[in-house]
Amino acid sequence: MITTLIERLRSIAGDSHVHVGARATRRFRTGYRYGDGEIAAAVQPGTLLEQWHVLQACVDADVAIILQAANTGLTGGSTPFGNGYDRPIVIINTMRLSRVDLIRDGAQVICLPGATLESLERRLKLLGREPHSVIGSSCIGASVTGGVCNNSGGSLVHRGPAYTQLSLFARVNADGKLELVNHLGVELGQNPEDVLARLDRGDYTAADIHDENGAWASDREYANYVRDIDASTPARFNADPRRHYEVSGSAGKVAVFAVRMDTFAAEAQEQVFYVGSNDPAALQTIRRHVLGQFRNLPIAGEYMHADAFGAAQTYGKDLFVFIQKFGSVNVPRAYAAKSWFDGVTEMLGLGKTLSDRLLQTLSRLLPEHLPRRLIDYRDRYAHHLMFRTGGACIAEMRDYLNSIFPGLNGDFLECTKEEGQAAFLNRFVTGGAVVRYRAVHRKTIEDIVALDVALPRDTIDWFETLPEEISDKIALKIYVGHFLCQVMHQEYLVHKGVDCEALEHAIMKTLDVRGAEYPAEHNVGHLYEAKPALKAFYRQLDPTNSFNPGIGKTSRLRKWEAVEVTGQQEAANDACACGDLRQSG
Repeated sequence: MITTLIERLRSIAGDSHVHVGARATRRFRTGYRYGDGEIAAAVQPGTLLEQWHVLQACVDADVAIILQAANTGLTGGSTPFGNGYDRPIVIINTMRLSRVDLIRDGAQVICLPGATLESLERRLKLLGREPHSVIGSSCIGASVTGGVCNNSGGSLVHRGPAYTQLSLFARVNADGKLELVNHLGVELGQNPEDVLARLDRGDYTAADIHDENGAWASDREYANYVRDIDASTPARFNADPRRHYEVSGSAGKVAVFAVRMDTFAAEAQEQVFYVGSNDPAALQTIRRHVLGQFRNLPIAGEYMHADAFGAAQTYGKDLFVFIQKFGSVNVPRAYAAKSWFDGVTEMLGLGKTLSDRLLQTLSRLLPEHLPRRLIDYRDRYAHHLMFRTGGACIAEMRDYLNSIFPGLNGDFLECTKEEGQAAFLNRFVTGGAVVRYRAVHRKTIEDIVALDVALPRDTIDWFETLPEEISDKIALKIYVGHFLCQVMHQEYLVHKGVDCEALEHAIMKTLDVRGAEYPAEHNVGHLYEAKPALKAFYRQLDPTNSFNPGIGKTSRLRKWEAVEVTGQQEAANDACACGDLRQSG
């Protein structure tokens, strides 16, 4: 059966775009940080129509399907995860489908499933506009569609997490039939093949575009939502039902062909302010004042602990320099080459971290890449807060910071353009630096425990203090976050020999006491258990469990059969019965 399927896939996508065998599929089946497992094949369709035919072949062959874009996630959500599947798996990688269409004079865009945030940002820059999100700490090279499916992003305070109600996608219905759902707000016909062929050609006009009954192409409420600093719930988190709508939050439980997104006017003038303090309470005072009193919100407000600064400075240096020299658009190619090299060294018995050790050695030969004033703040202050401001917010922020410093146990810099760019890029290479640290210190580091945490908006004591019995098991804590919405990325490099799963559960208990939600924006992947509302949403989208089975520690079996996923038998009624797709956000 599998041989026949592979032959059919090759006839659809071409021999060079169907990958079979452990070495050839390594970069598709191995997650950026977590995840690996056997697959029958990885396929890279070159058109939307090819993607439809590939999906149909997989449904006919009764295999499990994982849709994958840039494979940059932190929780293994776009790869297999070990064993326990009752069918062979085919990964459909969409990165060849990277076109971006500007519509309505650039006020909106239609992105095919492999379009990256970086490419979208470059297209919009020529029009003086910006996308819904920017490159993030774990998502350099990430796709627009991946962000929407994971409700990720949210560092841009005016725009919130990636969200749309306008999309074109396929699902397998309760009868096991593949069907196309066009809620893109573009008239393309009725027959699936005609619809996809027309979109492949860009064969539509402004007259074909409509508003799909007032559907949103971004989270229009977020700026007001995040300002509610006395609310006892987080500003955003992955299991929040208000941001689950068809493709948005779907975590790969449908097959996306296109999403339609709002774009935003860029500020004519921007300024980065860099705050340092040794008192976490000082930063909370600033956060509550900015959200509660400012007339104009900053564009972004990012947090970084000094230990994270140092780790990124040392172990993210080569990635920082690579992006500076070649742009983030080339990062996926570099990761693909690295994965190929790691596959060769693994096959030769040299392990799979030789590339990291070599790159780390070479990075030490490079000159210092960070501005002197930022390094001085690393040495003076434990807590760092970066504000990217624009327009009228620049003067508002300058006046406010001048009024509270240096009296509020700290100080601030009004950054030069070079310093501002370096500050944010150093923050955004942290995710890669953590992975590098683990690879270089394999003899002393067991693994990474990564938690993506949303604190309630009214939380005052925001900075984590772990009890000794937990802290003693951790070699290095990395804290960064989107500070204005109190979403924290907390990564722990764990001492050798420590039970990482037990440690993670112990930390989660402390988060539960604080009223936190997790994950905040990285999706549940295979590391978190999806909450009941999220499981119900997944089953609603995918009643036969054809797509990305096992996500959120759910069943990996056909039609959601019960299965042991965490050492205990999952209850058969863990999620509610299937139903029609949601009609409102």
